[in-house]
Amino acid sequence: MSWGTELWDQFDNLEKHTQWGIDILEKYIKFVKERTEIELSYAKQLRNLSKKYQPKKNSKEEEEYKYTSCKAFISNLNEMNDYAGQHEVISENMASQIIVDLARYVQELKQERKSNFHDGRKAQQHIETCWKQLESSKRRFERDCKEADRAQQYFEKMDADINVTKADVEKARQQAQIRHQMAEDSKADYSSILQKFNHEQHEYYHTHIPNIFQKIQEMEERRIVRMGESMKTYAEVDRQVIPIIGKCLDGIVKAAESIDQKNDSQLVIEAYKSGFEPPGDIEFEDYTQPMKRTVSDNSLSNSRGEGKPDLKFGGKSKGKLWPFIKKNKLMSLLTSPHQPPPPPPASASPSAVPNGPQSPKQQKEPLSHRFNEFMTSKPKIHCFRSLKRGLSLKLGATPEDFSNLPPEQRRKKLQQKVDELNKEIQKEMDQRDAITKMKDVYLKNPQMGDPASLDHKLAEVSQNIEKLRVETQKFEAWLAEVEGRLPARSEQARRQSGLYDSQNPPTVNNCAQDRESSPDGSYTEEQSQESEMKVLATDFDDEFDDEEPLPAIGTCKALYTFEGQNEGTISVVEGETLYVIEEDKGDGWTRIRRNEDEEGYVPTSYVEVCLDKNAKGAKTYI
Repeated sequence: MSWGTELWDQFDNLEKHTQWGIDILEKYIKFVKERTEIELSYAKQLRNLSKKYQPKKNSKEEEEYKYTSCKAFISNLNEMNDYAGQHEVISENMASQIIVDLARYVQELKQERKSNFHDGRKAQQHIETCWKQLESSKRRFERDCKEADRAQQYFEKMDADINVTKADVEKARQQAQIRHQMAEDSKADYSSILQKFNHEQHEYYHTHIPNIFQKIQEMEERRIVRMGESMKTYAEVDRQVIPIIGKCLDGIVKAAESIDQKNDSQLVIEAYKSGFEPPGDIEFEDYTQPMKRTVSDNSLSNSRGEGKPDLKFGGKSKGKLWPFIKKNKLMSLLTSPHQPPPPPPASASPSAVPNGPQSPKQQKEPLSHRFNEFMTSKPKIHCFRSLKRGLSLKLGATPEDFSNLPPEQRRKKLQQKVDELNKEIQKEMDQRDAITKMKDVYLKNPQMGDPASLDHKLAEVSQNIEKLRVETQKFEAWLAEVEGRLPARSEQARRQSGLYDSQNPPTVNNCAQDRESSPDGSYTEEQSQESEMKVLATDFDDEFDDEEPLPAIGTCKALYTFEGQNEGTISVVEGETLYVIEEDKGDGWTRIRRNEDEEGYVPTSYVEVCLDKNAKGAKTYI
């Protein structure tokens, strides 16, 4: 089966067919090129998708990715990034192994096709030239034969005519002979050209054209084979990345299997555990018995043995005070009474009224309302040391010692800060060692550099190390202070629980509750517990003596005698002059001070207030 023998007369069709084959190859190259563009675009979109959902560095979102489920998600994103890389590999391999090779082969194919068909056209032109020569000699031979025949007829006519002279007859005879000779020459030339043409034609149809068409056939078959090989390469490029893509998918599955819900739950505990002890049960308050509470200088409340039930926390919190501070300073931190103040006496003198004016009665509220108020109330600054810290928090600044955080969270932040400082110290020490080694090299080889030029840098690094060590010691001291406040327990227990050990009371002040979250100002304790409170309060006298009391913003004069029988109030005598430290906020109560240790609230209508204009702007709210 050969195109040279079977298609000897289909030169033009073969030319069209081979051009179609090159067009098909170029179309396939274009297809692969668009596939590479799709792969690149897909890889780029996958990378952008992976980057979009990556946690931002130095952000809160990055801290949230410590959970195993989030880590698995990060692994998923990383594997997806590698997955995108494999699609980039597909695009690169297809471009280098298919597109580039086929593009070069198409150029070679075009050149080969052009050469083959040029030879074919050259052979065609040659045979056409031979045919034209044959036709020309044939026409000349035919013309010479006809002229010779006419000359012979003319001679015979002249020879038969008796009237014609002998000279004319001889002339006609010579002319006929010339024409016969010319016919014979044309015949010989025609015969020669005919033989030559037949030879050329035989060579053309049996040698030249078959050879040219055979080359064209081989060229076309090579094109077909090359296209098939390119398709195999196309599939092989995909097949080569399948194992790596499988590893990426296996990595995603492995990351999913590494998710540990228990560990995530433990991380939630470590992230949000405050270290405070939860409140105990609320005892039943019997409203059938009158409630008479007095505040003395020796105790926060009456003993429970007087038969006056009060609202407080039971259970583990039974033997604990709200804030571990002095009793009289505790009173100054209490909020104003919840009940409205009593009206002033009707008479000018309180002695005209039997028993004087009534102290403000405790307005009873539903127990569920009080419990909801306790549960939803926001923590407030609950000790004098927190006054400045609270002010800084209001201004948006974070304390350097993280004192605004609960104990457990503060310990974690301090530990993290200590670790960061230790890393910085190690980094500076490594730099110092490197400079020292370089200095030794300079000392041994002065031509390499001046050793004295490194002294300034070495001193600077040593100074930085000293500063970092001082900073580390400061944070380690704070860390030791926090760890001293936390109950003694094993590391495992510390990770699993944020409760205080009720058998080991704190040894330093930990103002755990604020005045709104305390149970209605009730601090009734047993006699033994009151003694324990006195010991604890004594331990912290020195600490809180350093705190500055609230500044006075004016003075007031008592218009009537008022007996403060509820916690948070203070008794005054008619005509007594006292300091105002907090004016009426609209609830009818004014906070006053008699001396450094006696503070409390009195009804605003019972006193005449005179505020100091210069000090009014400096008043402090708790």
